[in-house]
Amino acid sequence: MKWAALTVFIIFFLLVTVLGFVAARWRKGDLGHIEEWGLAGRRFGTIVTWFLVGGDLYTAYTFIAVPALMYGAGALGFYAVPYTIVVYPIFFMILPRFWSVAKKHGYVTASDFIEGRFDDRLLSLAIAITGIVATMPYIALQLTGMQAVIAAMGVGGEWPLIAAFIILALYTYTSGLRAPAMIAVVKDLMIYITVIVAIIVMPMKLGGFSHIFTSAQAALATHTPKGAFVATPAQFSVYGTLALGSALALFLYPHSMTGVFSASSRKVVQRNMALLPAYSFALGIIALLGFMALAAGIHTKSSNAAVPLLFLKEFPQWFAGFGFAAIAIGALVPAAIMSIAASNLFTRNIYKSYFVKNATPQHEAKVAKFVSLIVKVGALVFIIGFPQQYAISMQQVGGILVLQTVPVLIFGLYTRWFHRRAYLIGWIVGIVYGIYMWGTTGYKSTTYVLHLFGQAMPAYAGIWALIANIIVTVVLSLVFNAVKVGQGEDKTTAADYYTEASM
Repeated sequence: MKWAALTVFIIFFLLVTVLGFVAARWRKGDLGHIEEWGLAGRRFGTIVTWFLVGGDLYTAYTFIAVPALMYGAGALGFYAVPYTIVVYPIFFMILPRFWSVAKKHGYVTASDFIEGRFDDRLLSLAIAITGIVATMPYIALQLTGMQAVIAAMGVGGEWPLIAAFIILALYTYTSGLRAPAMIAVVKDLMIYITVIVAIIVMPMKLGGFSHIFTSAQAALATHTPKGAFVATPAQFSVYGTLALGSALALFLYPHSMTGVFSASSRKVVQRNMALLPAYSFALGIIALLGFMALAAGIHTKSSNAAVPLLFLKEFPQWFAGFGFAAIAIGALVPAAIMSIAASNLFTRNIYKSYFVKNATPQHEAKVAKFVSLIVKVGALVFIIGFPQQYAISMQQVGGILVLQTVPVLIFGLYTRWFHRRAYLIGWIVGIVYGIYMWGTTGYKSTTYVLHLFGQAMPAYAGIWALIANIIVTVVLSLVFNAVKVGQGEDKTTAADYYTEASM
């Protein structure tokens, strides 16, 4: 038991627990109303939104999963850095339109937009189910990160996950989105302190970056299968498609949409797309921790333990505990937002659409609070049922599903030419094909080798599935439009996508 590290860890964990409850009174609103509980009344300005969305996107995935892939497989893990660079220019054009139409019509979820845009409850249901299911492995990734740091301090067993479940349940149930927003400020400051110290201290203790890279290259060559210090030509297509697929999916996850919809204005969203790349710089440094662990001689069967063991070896125990607290809090913040986002989807687009159509906002809030607990149970089941060699696989699996919403959410934001039935059938094809490709690997990898014209082309399964989805959507849209199948009523207008008013 690492008592010094554990003591510091507990102190900071208790601090954010208190903040989680205090947040219920921050920017006070009626938390019995779903817009207040699930979107904090859409009142967050540039700074709070920056911390919230940053805390939502840069998580235990950042500190545990990315370095773990670098530690085990080498250069392939660095795909996370370019994808978080290209994502912001893409969504700088997309998300302000989404915010505007959501604000104008009071949409809480992306599925609300689909129902309003295409007058299609079935298509809205498909997007809602996709978001809920894709969120569960992402929450599982956060809990896995928390489990890794707690285990490194000598605390074993399954009870840390149960404790995490209880804490998340209390945060989300009592304070809604305000809790992770307030905690995100503390979490991000702690992570930046940890990163700054790591980038200064680690190279000094390990003989500089030249020695780190040389040692990492030698260590990767001994792995089974061998890791690559520099991506090989055979990895180019996998590297590129993982980066592209992850970038396209990132802001279409329900939790990302929730963070964006909570902003107070269109300009706040635009400013954040310009400012959030600051996190990508930190991510690049954090990714190198995987190589530093190799250079430090860290040996572990679980790559997820590489960074925690590195911290314990190279830092004083008290600072290792500080870093562990940053990682664990970095898991709580997004997990809370994810469970809120998933419960919003269930409440608005399943429960209200199909069971209690006249549910009041207060009734919706009660259901959403309860469902947020159920979502976390689903995440725990995912951890137990689908163990992954690399924790980052959990994010990649969710990405396969979320990518199948790209056509309807992005194309549909700009045009009604594509037919709503074509979107639905394309979505089905993409989901089935994506899960099939994942299944062919025994649910162990999200890379699939497609054989076309005598060529073997390995790539991220989510991209192959998206290509199939788009082809089906385009072809069937041509057919349905030609025979004049009804498109439904569009409840939005062109002006709705440029609304700037703040609440």
